[in-house]
Amino acid sequence: MDHAPKLDGTLNDPLWLDAKPITDFRQREPHEGETATEKTEVRILYTRHAVYFGIHCYDSEPSRIIATELRRDVSQGLDDHFEILIDSNHDRRGAYVFEINPLGTQNDGLVVEEQGGTDGGDFDRGWDGVWTSDARITSDGWIATIGIPFTTLNFTHSLDVVWGLNFKRFIRRKNEEDLWSAYRRTFGIAKVSQAGELSGIKDIGSGKLFIVKPYGLAQYDKQTGQAPKFPLTGGIDLKYGLTSNVVLNLTGNTDFADTEVDLEPFNLTPFKVFIPEKRQFFLENAGVFNFDIGDQDQLFFSRQIGIDSVTGQQVPINGGARLTGTIGRTEFGFMDVDTRSSGPNPYANYAVARLKESLWAGSYIGVMGIDKQSGDPLDSFNRTSGIDTRLVFFKDWFVDAHMAGTQSPGHPSGNSDVGASLSYRSNWVEGKFERRKIGLNFNPEVGFIELTNANETYGDLTFKARPRISGVRELQFEGFILHAPDTHGVVQTQEWQGTFRADLNNGGYTDDDIADVFTQRITTPLHIYKSVFIPNGLYHFARHQLTYGSGQDRRFTYNFFERFGGYYGGTLNEFRVRASYRPTTKFSISAMETWDRFRLPLPNGNFSVVLASLQGNYSFNRFLTFTSLIQMDTSNSQAVSANLRLRYNYRPDSDLYIIYNIGTQFASIAPANPPQIREIRFAVKFTYSFSP
Repeated sequence: MDHAPKLDGTLNDPLWLDAKPITDFRQREPHEGETATEKTEVRILYTRHAVYFGIHCYDSEPSRIIATELRRDVSQGLDDHFEILIDSNHDRRGAYVFEINPLGTQNDGLVVEEQGGTDGGDFDRGWDGVWTSDARITSDGWIATIGIPFTTLNFTHSLDVVWGLNFKRFIRRKNEEDLWSAYRRTFGIAKVSQAGELSGIKDIGSGKLFIVKPYGLAQYDKQTGQAPKFPLTGGIDLKYGLTSNVVLNLTGNTDFADTEVDLEPFNLTPFKVFIPEKRQFFLENAGVFNFDIGDQDQLFFSRQIGIDSVTGQQVPINGGARLTGTIGRTEFGFMDVDTRSSGPNPYANYAVARLKESLWAGSYIGVMGIDKQSGDPLDSFNRTSGIDTRLVFFKDWFVDAHMAGTQSPGHPSGNSDVGASLSYRSNWVEGKFERRKIGLNFNPEVGFIELTNANETYGDLTFKARPRISGVRELQFEGFILHAPDTHGVVQTQEWQGTFRADLNNGGYTDDDIADVFTQRITTPLHIYKSVFIPNGLYHFARHQLTYGSGQDRRFTYNFFERFGGYYGGTLNEFRVRASYRPTTKFSISAMETWDRFRLPLPNGNFSVVLASLQGNYSFNRFLTFTSLIQMDTSNSQAVSANLRLRYNYRPDSDLYIIYNIGTQFASIAPANPPQIREIRFAVKFTYSFSP
C-alpha cells in the first residue's frame, strides 16, 4: 500500500476490506484442536515502512468481555487479550510478541529459544518496542488495530520476506486459549518452530534499528547513618541494529530509579532467595544469556551486577555494552558492565560471553564464559565457564546436560558442577530424572546457586487427567524425591513430596501437599529472627499444605495458602492470603498478608512474623498511571516501607517518572534475613527516545 490504514480501533477503512482474513483458529485450552468457540479474523497490510494488523474478535456475549488493565507492560492474564508472534528472522527459535487487550493497552516482549517468561507468561516482558495500537468493544465483540514499524523488528531493505507468524486469542470468562498454529497443549505460542508462515511482503524500505535514549535525573537521597545527597545527573542508552540479526546496546551512567521495588521476602530456609530481575537494561534479550543448571540455579544471574546481594543497595554502574544476535545457526551474546565502588562493594568489571549452536528444532549446544575482576584484594577475580546442551527427540523427550567450573583465589579444586536430566512431557504425564554433582568450592559469583558440596538425585512424576466433572478442567497427582548428600556421602538435604492439584474451568485452582518430608543438616547457625538462631544439627520434619485460588473471571479475586507442621525441632504455621479488586478500568487494589507463627524449643523461640503489602494502581489513561506499594515486615525494627510512582508515557518509549521511596528498592537474596540499609529517596526522571 502507498499509505497506512487508519489505526482507530475499527475496520471501517476500505483498505482493510481488500485484505483476506485469517480465520482458522483452534483451541489449545480447554479442548485441544477443536474449533474455537468464538470466531476471530485477522487482516494484514503493509507499506514500505510498517506492517499493520486488523483484528476482529467476535463474541456472542460482548457484555461479558473482560477488559480492566490500562497500564503498559503489565500482565493481561486477567483480561481478554490477543497476541501476535513475529519470527522476523524466520530462524524458528526466537520471536517478538505484541499483546493487546480490548482497551488498546500494550504489552510486548521476546521469546528466546522457545522459552516463555520467568513469570510463567508466554514471553519475556523485558523488551520494549515502539508500535501503535487502538481497540474498542463493539456490538459483536472487540476490534484492535496495530501498526508495527519495520525498525522495531530491525529490518534492512528486502525484496522478499518470509516470517514465522502466529496468533493467540484468550477469552477470559471461558478460560479459553485459541491459536492459529502450535495449538497442541504441550506447545503454545512460545513454540516458535511450530508457528505458521507469512510470505508475500516485497520491496520494503530500510528498517534498521537505531534508538538513542538519554535521561536526566534529579533526586534527594538519604541513607541510614549518612548525610542526605542531592545528585543531579544523567545518562544515555543506545540501541543500534548492526544487521537485521545483530543488535548493539550501549549504556552510560545507568540508573534504575524507575524500576519497580521488590516485594520483601522473609527467608525461612538456609538457602539464598531467588528474586527475578526487573531492570530494563538486563531484561532485554536476557534469554540469550540463560544457562540453567538445575531448578532456579543459573550460571549467570544479572542481579549480581549493580545490586548489593546482602543489603539490596544499588551499586553505581559506569557503563556497559551488549551485543546479541544470530549468524546462521549460531546465537550469541556478549556483555561487559563496569561498576564503581560503593560502600562495601569495590569497583568491578563483568564480562559475559554466550554462544549457542542450533542443532534441530528446540535443540542446541552452547558454551558460556564469565569473568569478574574486582578491586577486593582478597577476591580479585572470579571466572566461570560452562558447556550445555538441550536435545529434543520426538517433540516430547528432552535431554539436558551441563558441565561448569569456577576459578577464584585460593580454591584450586572442588570447583565443578556436572549434571544431566531426562524429561518427558505429554498431555497426560510428565516426568523428569536428574543427576547432578556440585563441588564444595563451586562459586559462580555472577550466578545464582542454592547449594554446593552436593551429589543430587532428583525424580519427579506427574499424572494428569481430565475427567467429566462439572467445573473441573484438570486433575494432577505429583510426587517427587530429592536426595542430596554431600560429595562424601554424608546426609545433607533430602525431601520427598506428594501433591494433588485441581485446575478449574474458571481459572481457579487448589494445590495441596499431602506430605512434604524434609531432612536438613544445618552446619552454620541459622539466623531466623532477631536473637533467634537455629543451632547446628540434623533435622527431620514433615509439613502439609492447603491452597485455594478463586476464579479469575471476576473483578474480585483471592487465594489463600496454609502450610503447617514441623520446623527444625519445633513447629511452624504459615498462613497467607491475597486479594485483588478491580472495580473500574482505571483503579485496582491488591493486598497480601503472611503470618508465620513459630514454636521452637529455643530461648525466645515462640514468636510470630507478619508480612503485609497493599498495592494500589490508578490509570488516568493508557499513558498516565500512578502506582503505590506499602509494605510491612515485623521482623525488622523499622517495619514499614513505601513506594509511590507516577509514570507519564508522553510518547512511545519516552517517560517522565516522579518517584518517592522509603525503605529499600531491591531485596536481599542472601540466606537467613540480614539487616538491610533503609533510605528515603525522592526522584524525578525524564527519558526521551528518538531515532537520529
